[in-house]
Amino acid sequence: MPKIVDHDERRLELVDATWRIIARLGIEGATMREIALEAGFANGALKPYFPTKDTLLTFAFRHVFNRTNERIREVTAGKAGITALRAFCVEVLPLDSERVNEARIVVPFWQKAINDPEKAAIHRESMDQWRGAIQGYLTEARRQGDVNAAVDDSVVSGHLLNMLLGAQIAAALAPGIETDLGLGDQLEAFLTLLQAGS
Repeated sequence: MPKIVDHDERRLELVDATWRIIARLGIEGATMREIALEAGFANGALKPYFPTKDTLLTFAFRHVFNRTNERIREVTAGKAGITALRAFCVEVLPLDSERVNEARIVVPFWQKAINDPEKAAIHRESMDQWRGAIQGYLTEARRQGDVNAAVDDSVVSGHLLNMLLGAQIAAALAPGIETDLGLGDQLEAFLTLLQAGS
């Protein structure tokens, strides 16, 4: 009887292998052959799942975004305002080796998105979702009296989102799997300034 293959599980195995290869060799070293070898598959076995490296990178980006959102849902459950905002940001920031590896997937995706309207649309939709979440937390924080900053929430949410995305770049460019980039302290400084007028 032929073995039943779980295609979703196989795709995730390939994404995990891609992360490991990019962490070790960078995006240029992450050839389909290297990824297949890392995952323990024959080179041709990738084609049914990802016809090209480009389709694999797009899937990997979506997977990083979805995985981050799952973590966010877990850590913000039952929280509101500044507490929820802090928890959200901590899950996006590359504060450990897993999230640094995620950043190393995201940054090459952005590079491709510059000249690829489809990828650019995926990025915009993802960031619109995050910006909306940040604004929601800020609205709650103002309602609770924790934020009285004179700056409009749409500007603050854009500023914070750009800080989080910049942290992805800093982590991706850090030597090795360095995770102590002071990002947690920078986040706390931002939140302190946000609450300074309270």
